[in-house]
Amino acid sequence: MWPVWLVLAGIFFIVEIATTGFLVFWLGIGSLFAMITSFFTENLIIQMVVFITTSTLLIIFTKPVVKKFFIKDEDTVATNVYSIIGKKAIVTKEINPTLGVGQIKVEGQDWSAKCDSDEIIEKGTEVEILDVNGVKAVVTPISDSVKVNK
Repeated sequence: MWPVWLVLAGIFFIVEIATTGFLVFWLGIGSLFAMITSFFTENLIIQMVVFITTSTLLIIFTKPVVKKFFIKDEDTVATNVYSIIGKKAIVTKEINPTLGVGQIKVEGQDWSAKCDSDEIIEKGTEVEILDVNGVKAVVTPISDSVKVNK
């Protein structure tokens, strides 16, 4: 029966290579334990119990460790709306918190904008995008910026 367990382990390892979940790997290891057990007993029930038990224990006890040490949140890349945070933009329509108006241009896209403080930012001023609140970019003027006339 050991060749069947070896082939099964190989299949599990190939499936693991094709996926990213790091779950099927433990089934492959469980198959190898069952293969080793098959050298000592021909009883298929005992081999299946070893396979199920070792696979389950490995999944339960090692998956949290793998997540903790190998899956990092810092590896995520900001996309869509949040990708503009930290970038510089030009004010295309005066940002006035009293009137609730303002617009910027960043990477060729027009965005509604508001200031992080209560100051009015003139058209043509270079700003930095601090956050996105709803559909508006929250900006602050860059202190050493020179007004750009457009």
